[in-house]
Amino acid sequence: MKLFLVPVLLQLAGVIVVIAEIILPSGGILALLSLGVFGYSLYMVFANVSTQAGFLFLAVDAFLIPATIILGVKLLVRSPATLSTQLSSRAGVSSQPKEFSSYIGQEGTALSDLRPSGIARINGKRVDVVTRGEYLEKNSSLRVHAVTGNQIIVTKRDTP
Repeated sequence: MKLFLVPVLLQLAGVIVVIAEIILPSGGILALLSLGVFGYSLYMVFANVSTQAGFLFLAVDAFLIPATIILGVKLLVRSPATLSTQLSSRAGVSSQPKEFSSYIGQEGTALSDLRPSGIARINGKRVDVVTRGEYLEKNSSLRVHAVTGNQIIVTKRDTP
């Protein structure tokens, strides 16, 4: 029974070091330490106990190590150490100026060639715009199709 005590304690220490590796940024030092602890534990079992016990420890490690890593990552996601607030427009966070959303549906004129980005005049203001890949010549009539992030997306205005 005492032959199993040290390897089992080393296995538990290895699990604790794996959990510490998940939480603490060590650059892989703790991972190497846990690999050494698991390896030495397996060496002790194979050398001092029996081959069957060594393979039993190996099978337990094959299940225990990945399960510990998966459980640790899942618990880390829910821990207070991670960002739990999502940045969204409902929370009042916006990545674009508020006046950009008022441009949707507005018409303007290209002040430069749009290949696919360039400058346009919309509502009397010079703004940077982008097309969805098409080329628009200077002085083309355009319409604001959408606003995403800091991009004003325009399309060529259909002339009746």
